[in-house]
Amino acid sequence: MSTLATIAVIRFCRALLFLVASAIYLLPGQIVAQTGGTVAGTVTDSSGVPIYGAEVTVDSASVRAFSDEKGEFRLGGVAPGARLLRARRLGFAPASVNVQVSDAVTASVSFRLKSVAATLPAVVVHPSTMRYTGRLAGYYERLEKSNSGVFITRDQIDHENPSTMGQLLQHVPSIRATRGRAGITSVRMRGRTCWPLVWIDGTPMPAGEVDLDAFSPSTVQGIELYLGSTTAPIRYMYNRDLSSCGTILIWSRGPDTDPITSTPTPSVDLEALVTQLSIFNADQVDRRAVLDTTRLLQLSFPPPLFAAGVPGLVIAEFVVDTAGKVEDGTVGIVSSTAPLFTEAVRVALESASYIPAQKNGHLVRQLVQQPFEFSVPRPSRSK
Repeated sequence: MSTLATIAVIRFCRALLFLVASAIYLLPGQIVAQTGGTVAGTVTDSSGVPIYGAEVTVDSASVRAFSDEKGEFRLGGVAPGARLLRARRLGFAPASVNVQVSDAVTASVSFRLKSVAATLPAVVVHPSTMRYTGRLAGYYERLEKSNSGVFITRDQIDHENPSTMGQLLQHVPSIRATRGRAGITSVRMRGRTCWPLVWIDGTPMPAGEVDLDAFSPSTVQGIELYLGSTTAPIRYMYNRDLSSCGTILIWSRGPDTDPITSTPTPSVDLEALVTQLSIFNADQVDRRAVLDTTRLLQLSFPPPLFAAGVPGLVIAEFVVDTAGKVEDGTVGIVSSTAPLFTEAVRVALESASYIPAQKNGHLVRQLVQQPFEFSVPRPSRSK
């Protein structure tokens, strides 16, 4: 079995186990409602950037949900009728909205929260070059140059969210994907009647028709399409006759393409610490905590996103202690455009150095919001 197929099977099994476990166990704070209406919506800042971890409640805290990385939330079990929804998050002014809830229709709402926290100047990551390593180095190098072939990136796949590979490929010019005999999806390039060569993670598939719909798009990191007999990279070319129908290179996702940790959330109650004056906001100190620019910040641009020309933004929230270090257990993410950017920021903050805040002549702990911008030296390929 290929690496891609193996990953698909493993993820299916994990999803099945999760569904079974969810049926008998609920995580703290989660609501699974069997009756009542549903309210869904988004929470963003005043500029429209999604806010992660905002608490949304209905009438009281008895029914609540938290916004995800896309700023989206969903509340179930809401009693029908006129209801007052509230959204709040540390560092933002709370907001409320009235909504009419019914059993038949999902009510839709959106919140725009105004930031009240003083945000530090953004740290900008703008590398001019990138050195790629690992099994996908060749793919990333070709993707960055994009001087031959057609590329379908993970960013495009996630944006389109196709259910099958055939559905994904049929939007590519000069590619025709049709359902043929025995349910196999046939792919043809530039009107040819013969099948292209297909490689999975650098390994050639057996000669003959390959049913690409056997692989889930959600397990694919990237696809390279070469329409001619001489345009494919040399190592992926057979003789001219076999390559004349085109070449498809498919690269799978794995531990080297996905963050190994989930989005960081504080293990301490930051709001309670602010209320108790154990830590201070920027407007409560005489000298605010700032990044120590004399120390090198170990922040790297994720290679997959650099190769695809995808810029990003992460706004992190954490406590800077009296030694100028980021306190363990306090790091949270206010907003992020991609998990890989989040992971890069999380790693960088482990060794980051700040000049601590000062109040009444003493060094104090301060809650900080720090933006990190990832800029690419060419136009973005994201949709």
